Amino acid sequence: MELRVLRYFLEIAREGNMTHAAQRLHISQPTLSRQIKELEEELGKKLFIRSNYSMNLTEEGMLLRKRAEDILEMTDKTLAEFKSLDEINGGDIHIGCAESNGIASFIQVIQKLKEKYPRIRYHFYSSGTDAANERLDQGLLDFAIIVQEVDLSKYNYLQIPASDQWGLIMRKDSPLAEHSCIHLNDLIDVPLILSRQAMGEEMPKWFGETQDKLNVVATYDLLFNASVMVREGFGYVLGFDGLVYTGSDSDLCFRPLEPALTSPMYIIWKKYQVFSPVASLLLDELKKIFG
Repeated sequence: MELRVLRYFLEIAREGNMTHAAQRLHISQPTLSRQIKELEEELGKKLFIRSNYSMNLTEEGMLLRKRAEDILEMTDKTLAEFKSLDEINGGDIHIGCAESNGIASFIQVIQKLKEKYPRIRYHFYSSGTDAANERLDQGLLDFAIIVQEVDLSKYNYLQIPASDQWGLIMRKDSPLAEHSCIHLNDLIDVPLILSRQAMGEEMPKWFGETQDKLNVVATYDLLFNASVMVREGFGYVLGFDGLVYTGSDSDLCFRPLEPALTSPMYIIWKKYQVFSPVASLLLDELKKIFG
């Protein structure tokens, strides 16, 4: 399976049309068609459902699309790292990042590094911790910034001197908005929207056995869409303070949990990881500040 053919396959998947894909790839349509046919023969699976005007992925084709995107992203990242070996003043750093105001301290570090090495590019991938860890394990990220405890068997880490406070985000016309803080009993019959990550980490510690009695109507990875659910009256979100605007002119408000629940923040990287020169520069700066 050649990387070139995987790029051809992805272009057809994106365009949904053999003719348009061939034009974008600057090759003839018969050549492109032959390459895809040979790929299907090699895999022993049909990748596209063909019609006169379109090409749609089969289930096997959707699986290959996911794998091909990961393979080519890793390939491009590796090539970029080797190109940067002789050019320490530039290069790419890939960072998985949880939603948190605490990343301000991290941004201050890369801003300082940017003054010395303006040609370094930073690629941020916002996601929950589980997704960031998966990309880190696959070698698609250099670092991840997470807001849960570190798996010490797999990762090295530095702790960022910041933490996030959990609370309830709700409409200002909600009866619970009259409270100064939110206690466990306040949430028993409330339609809750919970972070999938937190349901396996922080929430069990705070709710205890009561967690099984909660009315969980939805779960989320990133907070913005969950806040839209709140605005539409779908439920109440348990989330971090400061990530959704709850000022005086907002229709939403935030009330902290009592007893208080906070999440620490860490920068992690794989044990025994071999860094590119620019990623090593960043790690050195991080250790100076947070080490």
